[in-house]
Amino acid sequence: LPILWSEIGESSLIKPKLVQETTDKVVLIKEKLKAVRDRQKSYADNKRKPLEFEVGDRILLKVSP
Repeated sequence: LPILWSEIGESSLIKPKLVQETTDKVVLIKEKLKAVRDRQKSYADNKRKPLEFEVGDRILLKVSP
């Protein structure tokens, strides 16, 4: 993930503190996104029910072409 965009031949120095703050924010955002994904997965897993069939049950199979 690029932190700094610069043109060819452009010589600009970025303060190390700014780079560190930006890197820290990126890490924080990634952690929060992972927490949200994990929470959504747990909600979906709780709603999921295992399928149980017995001999003689009629089922509909979806077949893609």
